[in-house]
Order: sequence, then C-alpha cells, then structure tokens
Amino acid sequence: MPVFLYIAIFIVSIAVLLYASDHFVDAAERIGLAMGIPSFIIGVTIVAFGTSLPELATSIASIYSGASEVVVGNAVGSNITNILLVLGITAVVGKGIKIDYDVMNTDIPMLFGAAVLLYFSLLDLHLSTIECVLFLLALVVFLGNSFKGDGSVDESKEKTKIRPIDWGIVVVAGLFIYLGANYTIYSLTNIAESFNIPTHVIAITVVALGTSLPEVVVSINAAKKGKHAMAVGNVLGSNIFNTYAVMAIPGLMTDLKIPQETMDFSIPFMVFVTVIFGIICISKQISKWEGYMLLLFYAYFISTLLEKQIG
Repeated sequence: MPVFLYIAIFIVSIAVLLYASDHFVDAAERIGLAMGIPSFIIGVTIVAFGTSLPELATSIASIYSGASEVVVGNAVGSNITNILLVLGITAVVGKGIKIDYDVMNTDIPMLFGAAVLLYFSLLDLHLSTIECVLFLLALVVFLGNSFKGDGSVDESKEKTKIRPIDWGIVVVAGLFIYLGANYTIYSLTNIAESFNIPTHVIAITVVALGTSLPEVVVSINAAKKGKHAMAVGNVLGSNIFNTYAVMAIPGLMTDLKIPQETMDFSIPFMVFVTVIFGIICISKQISKWEGYMLLLFYAYFISTLLEKQIG
C-alpha cells in the first residue's frame, strides 16, 4: 500500500480518537459521580484502563506475530510518553494542572513501586511466571485501594443522574477509541517500516506513541473541561496498568524477549521520569512551564534513543 494511504488512515484514526474520547470522558464521569466515585478515582481506574487497552491488545498481537520484544518496548515507551508527552501537552494546553487529590499519600508511592519492581524484575532480561503473577496481584492491590478511596476530594458539584444511555456511550466510545488507536498504530508502524526503522525502535517510539494517543486525547479533553483530577488519574492508572497487566498477561503467554538496549537506557529513564513526576506532584499542581520541561525531556528521550539505535 502506498505511503500516502497510511497517512490518510492516520488522519482518520486521529479524528475518531478525538470524537470518541470526548464522549467517553463525559459518560464515564457521569456514571462515576452518580455512583459517588470522585473524579480522580474515575480517571485512575475506568478511564485509565479503558485508554490502556490498545497497549494490551498490541502486546498480545505482537506475541502471535513472533515479535515479543514489542511488549516491553510498548509498556516502557508508553509509560515515558504518558508522563512526559501526555502530562506535558495537557499542562501547556490547560495552562497548568491542579491536583486536588492527595496523590502523594498512596498513588505516587504505588507508581514508584511499579517502576522499581519492573526494573529489578528485568535485570536478568527475563520475566518469570512468578513475577507475572506478582505483577497481577499488585494490580489487584492497586485497584482495591483506588476504589476504597478516602473521600478527601470535594465533589460538591451538582450530582449528575445516571442514564442508561451513558453505559452505552462508554462501551461504544471505548470501542472507537480502541479501533482508532489500533488503526493509528497500524498506519504509523507501516510509515516507519517504509523507512527501515528496526522493530524494537518502532515499539518504544512509534507503537508506544500510537498506543498512548488515547491518553493524550482523553487527558487534554478532561483538562479543557476543568477535570484536572481525571487527567492526572488517567496517567497514573495507565502507567500502573501498563507496568503490571501489559507486561504480565503477555508474559504468562510466552517467554518475552527483553532487548539489552531497553534495559540499558529506556527502563532507567522511565524510573527517572517517574521520580520527576512525583517531585512535581508535591506542590499539587503542574505549571505550564513544567509542562514545557516535560516535553523537552520527551524530545531528549526520542533523540537519544534514535541516535543510539540508528547511529
């Protein structure tokens, strides 16, 4: 297929993502608030896991195509992209992000734990069955804590009334987010391959960016609507989901290939940006200028990776 057709698919896919995510955010929050769930919890669970489904689907598909090295590149690359690109763009577009939930109490420590656990688990370039099971148990602990909540957020807005159609909107919009992301990945991957870029480089850059597009769109839309808690929760939940589920589920299906290059640079860099995220969250806000800083870090990551891999 000619390259210009892949570009056309990319443009259509982005348009689908924009439209579907806007309705997904609105419907998910209406359902959550009607059930008494704070916006942050909605973002860190329902929205985060919904927007992370492309990472999981892509990783499982890569196993059946004999390219399991895509799994770790996708998970690690998406985590870096979520913190640097998603939060960076959201902070710049939203002119800052207010964090009205105490993320330093439990959520940031859990995110730190996930990043460090992944680093030490992959030091031997192997993810064992026991480690995969531990990852899934850690995910259950995170979900249990998130839904338990502490009632520290002021949800004094008008309480929305749940409508049956909202459930349908979440399902249909989620499906279109999934399809939009998949076709975006399909088009981006083929465009990249036409320039002979190696598979593991495509995984940690192009595929990671493609699968993170739902987080980008959902977080920006949430911030523009003043739902900053949902935007931050989306990134937190997505990263934990990527670390645990996106690594563990494919890891239980086959012996994953862990490229040495990923262990040498990308995973330590992921731990570094996770620490930066935590430090920024101490002030309970991410300024517009901090958003620019995150984007500069992302530009550094991409340029350094391409320089190392392509020369």
